[in-house]
Amino acid sequence: MTSIASVTLDVADPAATQRFYTAAFGLDTQIRLRASDAPTSGFRGFTLALTVSQPATVNGLIGTALDAGATSLKPAAKSLWGYGGVVQAPDGTIWKIATSAKKDSGPATRQIDEMVLLLGVADVAASKRFYVEHGLAVAKSFGRMYVEFVAGSSPVKLALYRRRALAKDLGVAPGGTGSHRLTIGGDGGHFTDPDGFAWEASSLATAK
Repeated sequence: MTSIASVTLDVADPAATQRFYTAAFGLDTQIRLRASDAPTSGFRGFTLALTVSQPATVNGLIGTALDAGATSLKPAAKSLWGYGGVVQAPDGTIWKIATSAKKDSGPATRQIDEMVLLLGVADVAASKRFYVEHGLAVAKSFGRMYVEFVAGSSPVKLALYRRRALAKDLGVAPGGTGSHRLTIGGDGGHFTDPDGFAWEASSLATAK
């Protein structure tokens, strides 16, 4: 079964970006950074989501991200599904921090329960078929709206959402051009999906 071993972000200044992610979210080995000045404009078509246990932890992580230089796109708030907010890192990557809980059950922590790479795609059904053909197993599927794949031992779960719906959820305009500035590493080899997201060969053993 194909799974994600690593996520690489193309950034202008890897050292400064690493300092930001360490200060903002306590991330170290979860993402890779690569120097790049590839042109990009507008919505890059994806978000990285951090799932945590309670609202206090959401607030804490958003607070440290803003203190480290992030920009608020959607202030943390309650919704039908739980509680969460959206920030944009200085390198341009959009991050969503959320919990399904609507009330705190204890003191705030900085523990991240799950990281999800959510790709905004033109046709969820077509992209689902593509990824199944490339060895990913479906965990949840809601027609042409949303698909989530089995993560297994992967540090990052992959999910698909309609691009316009994802942009609306993040509080940004759906248009964008140029590079995604994202490369997904996995044991399925090198390929590019229907929406231009590139995969490269990487294993969990070498990703650690």
